[in-house]
Amino acid sequence: MAKENNYDDDSIKSLDWKEHIRLRPGMYIGKLGDGSAHDDGIYILIKEIIDNSIDEFVMGNGKKIELSIKDKTVTIRDYGRGIPLGKVIDCVSKINTGAKYDSEAFKKSVGLNGVGTKAVNALSSYFKVQSIREGKSKLVEFADGAITKDNKISDSTEKQGTIISFTPSEKIFGKFHFIHEYVEQMIWNYAYLNTGLSIQYNGKSYFSERGLYDLLNQNLSGNILYPIIHLKGYDIELAFTHGAQYGEEYYSFVNGQHTTQGGTHQNAFREAMVKTVREFYKKDFDAVDVRTSIVAAVSIKVQEPVFESQTKTKLGSQDIAIGGQSVRAFIGDFIKRELDNYLHKNSETADLLYQKIVQSEKERKELSGIRKLARERAKKASLHNKKLRDCKVHFNSNDERKLETTLFITEGDSASGSITKSRDVASQAVFSLKGKPLNCYGLTKKIVYENEEFNLLQSALNIEDGLDDLRYNNIVIATDADVDGMHIRLLLITFFLQFFPDLVKNGHLYILQTPLFRVRNKKKTNYCYTEEERVSSINELGPKPEITRFKGLGEISPDEFKNFIGKDIRLEPVIVDKNTSLEEILSYYMGKNTPTRQEFIIENLRLEKDLVEGI
Repeated sequence: MAKENNYDDDSIKSLDWKEHIRLRPGMYIGKLGDGSAHDDGIYILIKEIIDNSIDEFVMGNGKKIELSIKDKTVTIRDYGRGIPLGKVIDCVSKINTGAKYDSEAFKKSVGLNGVGTKAVNALSSYFKVQSIREGKSKLVEFADGAITKDNKISDSTEKQGTIISFTPSEKIFGKFHFIHEYVEQMIWNYAYLNTGLSIQYNGKSYFSERGLYDLLNQNLSGNILYPIIHLKGYDIELAFTHGAQYGEEYYSFVNGQHTTQGGTHQNAFREAMVKTVREFYKKDFDAVDVRTSIVAAVSIKVQEPVFESQTKTKLGSQDIAIGGQSVRAFIGDFIKRELDNYLHKNSETADLLYQKIVQSEKERKELSGIRKLARERAKKASLHNKKLRDCKVHFNSNDERKLETTLFITEGDSASGSITKSRDVASQAVFSLKGKPLNCYGLTKKIVYENEEFNLLQSALNIEDGLDDLRYNNIVIATDADVDGMHIRLLLITFFLQFFPDLVKNGHLYILQTPLFRVRNKKKTNYCYTEEERVSSINELGPKPEITRFKGLGEISPDEFKNFIGKDIRLEPVIVDKNTSLEEILSYYMGKNTPTRQEFIIENLRLEKDLVEGI
């Protein structure tokens, strides 16, 4: 008979604040990650501290925030009022302690539950807080959430404010690294949403005069069809235009928080914009035709917002939130009034918008028959083909586990077979390519439906009508590190940038890094991703270790592959530089300069590095 599990007084355990955060970090900062993804935990730690400084600025205290990152240590300094000196320790180490429970003090703050700074403290190997207030200073240091130095209150001649330094714990985050572009984008968003605020990041100043207008202007990747429409009101700001790209692209914010998954406010904008346009032109346009190619930014301020997760990436339902109205009604009334007035006053813009909608309608109708046939082919193919080895679970957008879902796009049966056998079947799927994809640069979206590979890939990702129902949070291109593999990567990146640029801009596309060498002796095995690591391993393991050069993914056994696509997976993000024109970059790599492109690929076998820096 099986031994019964004991369930008694000793089974009930109480964790202190830091132990609970360290045991369940996902409850507080979402996924962990090593910094490869923009929503990895190390960036959430930075955001949690800056949010407090932003709250001070919004309340009229301090117009400058300083941020520096050096040797994995982050330092953030504001010039607000400073934490009350007698409560410094409580504010950074006692859950549910803070000023944000007083709605009059922080009416429209992002962090309402007093957890953010405590989570940063608990998840950092080193944490220091210093408050300067009314000529006095209080400084406390922590290690893994425990106090290591508690200085007495002393006199200070420094300007008042709060200084926090922290080093994320490698016990929690592993061998993490900060990616400059991700931090910079975060800083720019703070600047766009807080006109008049100056933020210094590693010595460079970030400042915006026109808010969301500047955001769109600096993030547009191509030509626009009419001047940016910029509307501002009490607790709301909008900016939008139409470009030549496919799909819809949104930047949405609540109380300064970038809601990357949208939510009530973004949906309200989409609905109200369509309704207002229909009424203005007195035409019952299809909503898809009105919104196709739109690029928009939406920012609202809400008292005590309700988010669908601790990481606050999606605004939940808001019944009464702004001036006695629901979020949906508030945004709807504002757009109906302000956009209608704008279009009446700017007839040239109104004409250009009308022409765009009519053109979208024409293109949609031309594609309708092809789309129907393509959907039927994709549905039929999914019943009996082996291109997609799906994962067993699909989480909805409200579930934090959705962040871990991954689709590997592979070339050839051997590579896809190795990944398929070694993957986590619960959250990792594999899509196998048949040969090289088509170079789709300069082609219309019609080719997506006519080309079997593209049609099935689009169907597997579920992105035909936008990213709202994207099935996998991470799309990983897994190809060999040779000339053919580099070319396939380039063709796939071109496909996504050409037809689904918002998927890349929102940080969903990655390159899988796999080892080039295996260096081992009888006692130890090292996997090396660079020539420098190979030389270092040879020196470490002594004379004549066994050295294997992996020429392709198919040469790596499933047992070994588990080391490279599990918790220690190395991903290189494909980042779109807002200062680079997508048309120019695609024209160079995929245009008619074939000899130049071939020479480039041959000379740069680690092409993904150049793409990340150049795109």
